[in-house]
Amino acid sequence: MLDIERNNAHTFSELLELLKGKKAYVQTHNFPDPDALGSGFGLQQLFLHFGIDAKLCYHGKIDRLNTRKMVEMLGIEIYSKDELEGEMQEDDPIVCVDSQKFGGNIMDLIGDEVAAVDHHPTVEKIDYYYMDVRMVGSCSTMVAGYYEDLGVTPTQNVATALLYGLQMDTSGFTRGVTDEDIHAFGFLHKLADSTVLSRLEQNQMEFQDLRAYGAAISNIQIYDKLGFAFIPFACPDALIAITCDFILSLEEVDLAVVYSKRDNGYKFSVRAEDFMKDISCGDLVAKALEGIGTGGGHSFMAGGFLPAEGVALLGNNPDEALIERYLTAYDALYGGL
Repeated sequence: MLDIERNNAHTFSELLELLKGKKAYVQTHNFPDPDALGSGFGLQQLFLHFGIDAKLCYHGKIDRLNTRKMVEMLGIEIYSKDELEGEMQEDDPIVCVDSQKFGGNIMDLIGDEVAAVDHHPTVEKIDYYYMDVRMVGSCSTMVAGYYEDLGVTPTQNVATALLYGLQMDTSGFTRGVTDEDIHAFGFLHKLADSTVLSRLEQNQMEFQDLRAYGAAISNIQIYDKLGFAFIPFACPDALIAITCDFILSLEEVDLAVVYSKRDNGYKFSVRAEDFMKDISCGDLVAKALEGIGTGGGHSFMAGGFLPAEGVALLGNNPDEALIERYLTAYDALYGGL
């Protein structure tokens, strides 16, 4: 068991006491990936273990093959905003997981956000009752720690979901890994279903995903070790991130920026090789979109959004203007290529 300093005014046990007798909700970000789904499921099941009526929910879509497989194979019950219409009340407590209120990737629901459990940098000063934000490789790591700290053995399905979320968010323990992540792996792997885990890891791509890869490949531009690619049609957040990881896998690229056209603007994913310790993807995307959009995240992975009104400010050739903004931001932050 690791000695972990929590970033909150109350303990997790006090949060459990606060939630008892109430109808609680665990909310992931809008398009839950395996880590959001795994950590959310693990937290919801932990609440149920302590007699707390809790539902897992989201606002958006479960739009990736691997997350749909998780829901089906692990028996995860998760509800969309529309399914909760008329049920959730203003005083119902919400625990944000793998996200934070006003984080840019989570819709504000009608309930009361009383807690945040996340491994991304703090984005807003929210007066949560309980807040645990740590720079670890996955949010699943943090939830696994709650089980261990409280002496609760997760079910096989929960352990499998948490382990899969951990493995996916650290890219097979090659990205952003900390001692806590390794410790969580040791705790979970003997409890997880290796057969289900193997099936989840197979066939993670659908045929339609190839369009995004093809589009990115056809227009990639490389400036020294910075690779840029544009997907000229809308695709899910997770697919943009996966495509960005693909571009990053090129020998010639140490930092990748991939963005997809949406009806309401551009969605960005930024990735850097783990050895680029002096570079922060979160700082870079925030600087590049400063004044016209928003962005942030980890040092090695981040995201951003440029609304349509921001795209209009880029002139007749927005792609060239965006690349110039990123190169200028990189120069301002790190002294050029």
